[in-house]
Amino acid sequence: MNLNAIEIKAFVPAKDFEISKRFYTDIGFTKKSEGDGVAYFAFQNTSFLLQDYYSKEFAENLTMHLLVDSADNWYNSFVEKALTKKYSMRLTAPEKRQWKMIDFTFQDPAGVCWRIGQNI
Repeated sequence: MNLNAIEIKAFVPAKDFEISKRFYTDIGFTKKSEGDGVAYFAFQNTSFLLQDYYSKEFAENLTMHLLVDSADNWYNSFVEKALTKKYSMRLTAPEKRQWKMIDFTFQDPAGVCWRIGQNI
């Protein structure tokens, strides 16, 4: 028996679907498709599904992790685009971690925590 996997994607909740779609486009993802309350977002070989569904408890307890080649570049992109002001989002500065990563966090408009990190 030969088992293969192609992809795994998380369903990310949206408190306000339209605002969240704009937010994810602003941070660099491309909306590839949309239908039936689900929008497919991708950046290079990474992707997730944004859903027009919101549960405060679910959103505020979900963490997404994006591994990148430069956490500083991603962080600087957020700062240059003034995303904290535009979306009233929480954004932490990149920090060197004991688990051999540099990373930072932000919260999307629904309260989902994202951790963007690079291996060191």
